[in-house]
Amino acid sequence: MASNVNRVALIGTGFVGSSYAFALLNQGVTEELVLIDLNKEKSEGDAMDLNHGLAFAPSPTKIWYGGYEDCNDADIVVICAGANQKPGETRLDLVAKNVKIFKTIVTDVMASGFDGIFIVATNPVDILTYAVWKYSGLPQSRVIGSGTILDTARFRYLLGEHFKVDTRNVHAYIIGEHGDTELPVWSHADIGGVPILETMTEEQEKLDEIFVNVRDAAYHIINRKGATYYGIAMGLVRLTKAILHNEHSILTVSCHLAGEYGEDDVYIGVPAIVNRNGIQRVVELRLNEQEKKQFAYSANVLKETMFPFFEG
Repeated sequence: MASNVNRVALIGTGFVGSSYAFALLNQGVTEELVLIDLNKEKSEGDAMDLNHGLAFAPSPTKIWYGGYEDCNDADIVVICAGANQKPGETRLDLVAKNVKIFKTIVTDVMASGFDGIFIVATNPVDILTYAVWKYSGLPQSRVIGSGTILDTARFRYLLGEHFKVDTRNVHAYIIGEHGDTELPVWSHADIGGVPILETMTEEQEKLDEIFVNVRDAAYHIINRKGATYYGIAMGLVRLTKAILHNEHSILTVSCHLAGEYGEDDVYIGVPAIVNRNGIQRVVELRLNEQEKKQFAYSANVLKETMFPFFEG
């Protein structure tokens, strides 16, 4: 890793990648940012555009369009590249295409001599994070997916709206697959130390409605504007900051389980302590019986989906 200057290498400057770069600059999180993309002109244009805003940024940031060789001195490589799901394609089709793309990307990054931390944002994020871990040969602690970091943020926002409380004072998690099988951990959700289940004992329908709106948020946004990118970009910046600033923050990211929550050899969204070394450890919540079953189901869906690509 770079010893004196923090460098982030961003691979993929589409909607999510360029939004991440913009948010990263606005928060002054890193000293160097290199943009890498097959579309050279787009990334060069992004670098130019971002540099023109440096006069308004909170701190200096060196930004340029580069290549995989620039990953050599990077502390973090963030992958936002990959194919999007097209009409008529199945989830398996998307997995197959992106696993193939990721093998090429990770091989090129590792050939540079990269020895830092991977952050993966491309969907299906849990399976692709597993792919990065397999192809990179890096320790599990240094390969992290965005997981349910955005789902958790959406959850906290909607609960804050319902209770008319600042989102930042709502403590609640969404765990599991970043997708249709994710689940809310109601048993550990609280506001100011007061369990939400105690204050909403007769509002099960409202609880269910809040969760469904969290789970299906991406569909609603995509129907209105074609893609989601601002929320996840800010979530990625939060994760980047936790790593570079050695915060020991607890974030719901996709990390490798080796017995935690009764699961093994799967990347899935759970709370974890994140610092300069990546994942320090998984935070294992005491789930109730229903939550245990839901989580096991979610993990099983991921395993069944990725098994054809990684068996053996």
